[in-house]
Amino acid sequence: MQFVGHEPVRLRAVPVSVRIHELLRERIANVELLPGAALSEKEISESYGVSRTPVREALLRLADERLVDIFPQRGTFVSRIRLDSVRDGMVIRQALERASVREAALRATADDIADLRLRLERQRTSNRVADFTTFHSEDEGFHQKIASIAGHPNLWRVVRQEKVQIDRCRVLHLPISGRRDDVIGEHVAIVDALERNDPDAAERAMYAHLAGVFPGVDELLAKHPDYFESHTVSYRV
Repeated sequence: MQFVGHEPVRLRAVPVSVRIHELLRERIANVELLPGAALSEKEISESYGVSRTPVREALLRLADERLVDIFPQRGTFVSRIRLDSVRDGMVIRQALERASVREAALRATADDIADLRLRLERQRTSNRVADFTTFHSEDEGFHQKIASIAGHPNLWRVVRQEKVQIDRCRVLHLPISGRRDDVIGEHVAIVDALERNDPDAAERAMYAHLAGVFPGVDELLAKHPDYFESHTVSYRV
């Protein structure tokens, strides 16, 4: 128990199953666990040093999120990418982030702008050395910071929840994409609009950025057909 002033603040411990769920979800989103890969409760429990019960609970939660498939008598597998979920995620992300960046443009301070430009510089550095993991992480941090500036930090939690299928495709596409320079340029346009406190320009810049955030789907389907659901057909965002 911690104390703030004279009032006690009770801290609730995070259940083991929640921590395991978050770790596995992150590995699926980052494609460390490949679509279609088999998952073993026993191996996961040994890897994280926990019993199989919280692992089973975590896998059931991931199944509810359509990130793993559980087949009785056959096993548990990382779900293949569903492009209908990609479409849904794009619609939700566009709506929430365009609203967020408008509010951020009205509230952004000089310190906020400096923070965003520092993130951009780290993204440039990771791009130069082809560090795709850091590039993606800095991209996530950039968008999360905008939600925080807007005064809606929980908004990013919703976006993050809904865009996981987009993330899987983006991570797969980063090594074969020439789009990374474009992403940085689009981020610069967003920051410039925020610095001018111009909500209309900020929204236009965000719309242009997100409209191109998921290119090359057909290329991915051709390169990694086994990573997508078998009934998937050619699809463009």
